[in-house]
Amino acid sequence: MNRREVVFAAGLAPLLLAGRLYAAPSAKKRFLIVFLRGAYDAANVLIPVSSDFYYRSRPTIAVPKPGEDVNSALVLDEDWGLHPVLKETIYPLYLKGEAAFVPFAGIEDLSRSHFETQDAIELGQPLTGTRNYQSGFMSRLAGTLEGLATPIAFTPQLPLIFHGAAPIPNMSLNGNAKPGIDARQAKLIEAMYRDTALAPAVVQGFAIEDDVYKSIAIEMQAASRGATTARGFELEAQRMARLMREKYSLGFVDIGGWDTHVNQGNASGYLAGRLAELGKGLAAFAEAMGPDWADTTVVVISEFGRTFRENGNRGTDHGHGSVYWVLGGGVKGGRIAGDQVRVDEAHLFQDRDYPVLNEYRAVIGGLLSPLYDLEPERLQSVFADTRPKDIKLV
Repeated sequence: MNRREVVFAAGLAPLLLAGRLYAAPSAKKRFLIVFLRGAYDAANVLIPVSSDFYYRSRPTIAVPKPGEDVNSALVLDEDWGLHPVLKETIYPLYLKGEAAFVPFAGIEDLSRSHFETQDAIELGQPLTGTRNYQSGFMSRLAGTLEGLATPIAFTPQLPLIFHGAAPIPNMSLNGNAKPGIDARQAKLIEAMYRDTALAPAVVQGFAIEDDVYKSIAIEMQAASRGATTARGFELEAQRMARLMREKYSLGFVDIGGWDTHVNQGNASGYLAGRLAELGKGLAAFAEAMGPDWADTTVVVISEFGRTFRENGNRGTDHGHGSVYWVLGGGVKGGRIAGDQVRVDEAHLFQDRDYPVLNEYRAVIGGLLSPLYDLEPERLQSVFADTRPKDIKLV
């Protein structure tokens, strides 16, 4: 074992602490944030099929209007369609009333910077004033629920959204689900810290890591049956569901690769491929949750949208308003929710982007309030200076 592994283990153990958070939650609700990093092109996912302006603005990347063709948008209502690669995954959830879309959603930050806006969203703090980078909104939510929720980040590094006073575990499941440190190495590290104040943290950290691995291994053995293992978000989502069924109730995962400046594609191509992977993963998560899907809410967000008009490289650039997805067995879906305007040139923000009519803290706050019976004062500890916007999704 080398020095790097020792340092890694010592740093990992505190993240896997917070014993009170790992007890079985007394609340059955489960809440998962899926963050699409890179700003996905929402206008080619929730497609404004009644807008002639959309088709004039995207001569090479527009998704065709609903029709007989397999490349046509799927009908959601008279104004909106869904990207055809989601036909077998998200579309059935929408038809069952277990998926809704919130267009014109996002943050009022105008930097159009990936990093600036991602940070602002994860922190969930007012845009004015000094930012506290040790206070992410999901960490504050976990604290507000006072032990009724068990949080976890399905990421290799602890994301900003879970930075806070209490340690929260993070573990990437997008791999072979094999611990980086074996049992012999773990015992050596435990021996190193045996007579120090960190000893309980190290022991508990390895115990939790081993518990997570065993849970995943059971699922892998049952499903593989000697076949080549499917890779990507679909497998990761199934592993996430297993852990959220058994012990964790607040989750976060991020997926990259959505910055489509060049050769974005329309019904097929780069964006379509990413959407297909995302759809399969979310559908797999819903199925793997089993009966617990009825008490699960999944919110898919991104830092901002993209320019409404396609650029000269057959792609789109950094924009403003986006579309959020809200999925779950208890969601009042099968509809397009929130404030909306006509999709035309007159209603573009700064003559280039979707406007933000459904501010993200208000929308997510409006979900959390009925989900967890949060009084206004408690919700203010999660999203200060924000009035929740209840768009009747739960």
